[in-house]
Parts: sequence; C-alpha cells; structure tokens
Amino acid sequence: MISLGCPKNLVDSEVMLGLLREKGWAPSATDDADVVIVNTCGFIREAKEESIETILTMAAAKEKGKAQKLVVTGCLPQRYGKELLRELPEVDFFVGTGEFHRIADLLEELEKGKMRQKQVIGAPEFLYDHRTPRIHTSFPGSTYLKISEGCANFCSYCVIPRLRGKLRSRPVSSILQEAKQAVSRGVKEINLIGQDITAYGRDRRDKAGLVRLLKGLVKVEGLRWIRLLYAHPAHITPELVHLIRDEEKICKYLDIPLQHANEGILKAMNRPAPEKRIPDFLDWLRKEIPGVVLRTSLMVGFPGETERIFRQLLEFVKEAQFDRLGAFPYSREEGTPAASLKGQVPDRIRRERYRKIMSLQKKISLKKQKAMVGSRVPVLVERPGNAPGILWEGRTPGQAPEVDGTIFLTGAGARPGEMVKVRITDARPYDLCGKILGPAH
Repeated sequence: MISLGCPKNLVDSEVMLGLLREKGWAPSATDDADVVIVNTCGFIREAKEESIETILTMAAAKEKGKAQKLVVTGCLPQRYGKELLRELPEVDFFVGTGEFHRIADLLEELEKGKMRQKQVIGAPEFLYDHRTPRIHTSFPGSTYLKISEGCANFCSYCVIPRLRGKLRSRPVSSILQEAKQAVSRGVKEINLIGQDITAYGRDRRDKAGLVRLLKGLVKVEGLRWIRLLYAHPAHITPELVHLIRDEEKICKYLDIPLQHANEGILKAMNRPAPEKRIPDFLDWLRKEIPGVVLRTSLMVGFPGETERIFRQLLEFVKEAQFDRLGAFPYSREEGTPAASLKGQVPDRIRRERYRKIMSLQKKISLKKQKAMVGSRVPVLVERPGNAPGILWEGRTPGQAPEVDGTIFLTGAGARPGEMVKVRITDARPYDLCGKILGPAH
C-alpha cells in the first residue's frame, strides 16, 4: 500500500488495509507483492503529478515481474476515471473515493478473473466507524481520527466536494468508541481530522457538535493529548476557544487555514472571514488561550492577486508572527469557479511569491523556536534517532505530526509511544533539540 496526500487519505488507506487483512491478505513492505495499491491524491497539480509518477513507477515494477497486479484508488480515479482508463492501461483497475470500502471483494474478483470492468467509481457516501477494520500505521502513541467526511464550504478553487461528497459527520458515540479503542492500544495522542472539523455536526443540525464531541473525548481515561487540525476561521466560536483554554488534554494548538488576508481575494475564494478583522481575531485567540501555537496555510498567486496585494500579504505574515505556516501556489483546477476568473497569475510569479513568503516565515519560525530554549515541555517519543548523538525523535504539544518538524532527543529512559519531560537545549527553524529529564506525569 502506497498512501499519498493528506492524513485523511491515510485513514482511508488504513481502512483498506484492515478490510484486506480480514479477508486474509497480508501487508507487504516492498513492491515485490501480489498486489500494489496506490491510494492517490488529486487535489492540486503537484499532488496529481506525484500520484501519476508513483503509478508509473509501480507499473514499471510490474513489468519487471515484481508486482502481479496494480490497483489505483482514491481521489485521482474519482476525478479522472475515464482519462486514466485510456492513459494508464498498465493499471488492473481503478477504485474511487466512494467505493474503496469494497476493496477486498474487488481484489477477490480480480484474482478469480471475474472483474467485468476496470473502474469502480460511485458517489462518495461511505463513512467508516469504530467497527470498521483498520491497520494503524502512525508512530506508536499517536493516531488520526477522522470525525467527518466531505465538505460543504465550496471554496471557489477547490474540488474536494466533488472528490469527497457532501459533509457527513460521524456520530459522537462512534468517535468516542474509536478513541477508547485507540487508547487501549497505547495511543496517547489523537489528532482530529476532517475537511473542516469546525463544521462537524452541522449536517445533523448540531452547530455545537465539535464542542460536544470534545467534552466527551476529554473524559476518555488514558488519553493525554487531543489535537485539532483544519479549523475554518469563520466557524471558530467562543465556546470552542474557551474549551481549548480550560481543558488540559486539548493541545493549545490550532490549525487555521486562512488562505489569504485580503478581503477581496477571500471573497473571490468564497472563504468567509471571521467576524473580527483577521489581526483582531488572532489577537483574541492569543489572549483567550495563553501560549497557543497557531498554524495557518496561505495560498499565493490566486487570480486577482496583484503585486500590491501580495506585498500586503507579506506584511500581514510579518505582523501576525504565526508559529507555523505553510504556503502553496494557487493551482488552476478545471471545473472550479476560480479557473475562469480574470487576472490569472503566471506560474513563474506564483512560485516566486511562494519562495518569498516561506523565506520570511523561516526567519519568524527560527525566532519563535529560539525563544523556547531552556523551557521544559512534555514530548511524545516517536522513534529512535537516526543521527549521531540523537537517541530519540519526538514531538511537543506544539508540533503536529508530519507538518511541524521534530524534537531531537538525548538522554536515556524513553521508548516509542511514551511521554517524557524534556528541557529544550537548541533550536533550528523548524526542529528543536532537547534532553530527556524523566517521565512526563
């Protein structure tokens, strides 16, 4: 199984692995397997290119007699089913986002030569629950928990509603049950994910759904950290902010994809801004949640973004001083309203603006990281170190998995999946160094 794209896609891959194991399939660590499954991302151009490149690499391995069958699942076939059939005859069959839960039965049909078609693409309606088999592939002590699927925001540049369907929230009881199952396996950190977790429950006419869910999760015995990822700024309520502030188990960390700071650009993106001006909104969050770590993502080169507007965005980043920031150049996606907007920005300029904004953020990040030197923090140990003198690698409460860097650890008395107390000894732009002081209580 090769899983590409976001953590939400990773959960789908883990579900497929679980369903296959139930039917007797065993995961392989190499491409020398009976079946290679590539679970693809089709969100923006770079993701599509990575998916196609991976498929072609696996097709070459198949031609050399390694993999016997090649299966492509996920967003790419959901979006480009007919084109892929024509362009990639090496693939044995394609499965979209609405049918991946049928993977075990489809592979059985393939093995028996009973496949009547090369693609299975249906409306995305499936939603896994706590009873669905799943093989967890995250580092010990941590897992992703998908609380909803689909999206109802319809940003003008985004194809997610087409790829993932309408918003579908899982029942609170199912999520709590899955959280308890995770803790029983030794998980200490749960990362809540969805296209927009602050929209959780709205399809069930429950606007306070996320707050209600969190009030249940904090009661799960043995759970130490709850992290909120992908929180739409327009949907963050005072009740949610106060709960994050008051509950020890909820990490003082918010991932808020603002996408831009210019009102005209945000309107063209169909991204409602917070009720407060964005700088006031950020000040409010920092005042209400002392020590909060704020992450955002910004899109550069959106249609209509002039040089003047981009300079304003740079100035905003300089003033906002985000702890974490990811940027990406706008990708003109066919079938989206933004693709037909006037004022399309040339690719070269988009990439130049991306480099400028990340260069600025690197300086801000280093300054923020250096301010932590000497402090003592809890750390979730993930794996042994892979550099001289580094015994372990882990993460602080202010570092989300995969996107926020690592803390490199010296000192004994740790194992993957355990939490330790650490004194921070050095800082780099995105990573930290620290010495283990003992167990974190």
